[in-house]
Amino acid sequence: MSSDKIQEYLERLMDWGIIFLPKVLMAVVILYVGLFIAKKVSKLLKVAIGRANLGQEVSEFLSSILEILLKVIVFMIAASVVGIELSALFGLLAAAGFAVGLALQGFLGNFAAGLTILFFKPYRIGDWVSVSDSFGKVKNIQIFNTTLETPNDKTLVIPNGQVTDNIITNFSTIGKIRLELNVTMPYAENFPKVEKVISEALKDSKYIDWGKAPLIGIEKYDSHNIVIAVRPSINPDDYWEATFEINSLIKKAFSENNIMAAYSEGVELGPIGA
Repeated sequence: MSSDKIQEYLERLMDWGIIFLPKVLMAVVILYVGLFIAKKVSKLLKVAIGRANLGQEVSEFLSSILEILLKVIVFMIAASVVGIELSALFGLLAAAGFAVGLALQGFLGNFAAGLTILFFKPYRIGDWVSVSDSFGKVKNIQIFNTTLETPNDKTLVIPNGQVTDNIITNFSTIGKIRLELNVTMPYAENFPKVEKVISEALKDSKYIDWGKAPLIGIEKYDSHNIVIAVRPSINPDDYWEATFEINSLIKKAFSENNIMAAYSEGVELGPIGA
C-alpha cells in the first residue's frame, strides 16, 4: 500500500473522529447522567406508588416497569445523539418483538395472566387458595408464576396462565375453611347415634371454629358401609394439626361407644414379614 493511500485513510479517520468522537463522548455522558437520574426518579416513583396503597405486588411491578421505561428513554436519547435514526431503531425493535412474541406465546400468555392477577387481585400473598386442583398458601406472586406452599410442606410453582384459565377458590376471603373428612359405619348401625357420637367428639377439639357449626351427614352408600362426611370449620394454618386431632377424637369416641367398623366378609388376615 502506497504512502498516499495510508495518508488518505488517516485523514478520513481523523475526519471521522472529529465528527463522531464528540457525539460518542456526549452519548456516554448522557448515559451516565441519564441512568443516574433514572435510578433516582424510579426510587421516588416507587415511594409514591407505595403510598397509593396498590398492594406490594402491584407496587413492585409498576416500579420495575417504570424504571425500565426510563432507562429505555435514556438509551434512545443517547442513540439519537450518536446519529442513529430512531425510526430505524423502532422498526428493528418491532421486528424483533414480533419474532420473539411468536416464539414465546406461552411465556407472554403467563405475563398477561400475571398482570391480571396483580391488578384484579383474586388472591394476595398469605391467602389460602385452590388453583389448578392444587391447595396451599400463596407464598409469592410473580409476573410469570404463582408459588404455593401446601399443607404438607411442598412448594408448587404454577404458571399464571394456568391460574387464570381455571377456577380460583380463595378460602381466605372468608377466613376459614372446612375440613373434608370421611368416616364409615356399617349399614346395621344407627346413624343418629353415630352422628351424636361424632358431634360430642368434636367438642374436644381445640382447632374447630364454632362460629360455624360442623356439618355431619351421609355422603354416600358404599358397597360395604355408609360414608359419613364430617366438615368442621378451622383456620387454614391448622390444617394438618386439626385433621390428625379430629380423626383421633372420632376413633376414640367410636371405640368408647362400641361403634363397629364396616368390613368386607371373606378377607383373610396374615402375618407381616420382617
